[in-house]
Amino acid sequence: MSAFPIHAAFERDFLVQLIVVDLNDSMDQVAEKVAYHCVNRRVAPRAGVMRVRKHQSRELFPREMTVAESGLKPTEVIDVVFED
Repeated sequence: MSAFPIHAAFERDFLVQLIVVDLNDSMDQVAEKVAYHCVNRRVAPRAGVMRVRKHQSRELFPREMTVAESGLKPTEVIDVVFED
């Protein structure tokens, strides 16, 4: 396991949290790890697929892309949003 810290802002949450993911995690796995700390705590569950993007960007990372392939830097901010 290669621990990789990122800051994550989940859609409709008021916090940005430091989350540790693995360099080999797919973006779907990253979204799940972030959701674990937000959904059913401060954010109501929703239908739809969770997607990851760079903070305040419109371009979504491919779901199967790994953290290592994404070019993200440690502690960079990402957004997790629901794709309807």
